[in-house]
Amino acid sequence: MTYTITDLANEFGITHRALRFYEEKGLIEPERRGQTRIYSHRDRARVRLIVNGRDVGLTLYEIRQILDAYNKDDLTEQNRLAAQFFRKRLDAVKEQRRLVDSQIVRLEEACARFGGEAIKASAPRARRADAELRTGTH
Repeated sequence: MTYTITDLANEFGITHRALRFYEEKGLIEPERRGQTRIYSHRDRARVRLIVNGRDVGLTLYEIRQILDAYNKDDLTEQNRLAAQFFRKRLDAVKEQRRLVDSQIVRLEEACARFGGEAIKASAPRARRADAELRTGTH
């Protein structure tokens, strides 16, 4: 079965430009018939991996390494590499969550301290009676 650029763009919710970009980067290699790109089942599977990888925050470099590790007879290396990148990303996301949770606590405490009331700015200083405006003409 083959697919058009529109088929894959619609299926994965990405733009035609994204697919052309992945092609430029060598992540997919559609067949060309004149100006038309014809995507294979293999291209479709690679696009699925690219989109899923991007959705969880992998870089294109990491995704390329996973794609390049593919060997039809043995998926062990590809799976090992994918798991390594997933663990690294999971650690980074957990650290982000820890920081966000800390910010939430601090903001909730600040809201409670201020009782939900608007902070009032300090009143402007009164001018001294003997101060005059200087215009440079005096």
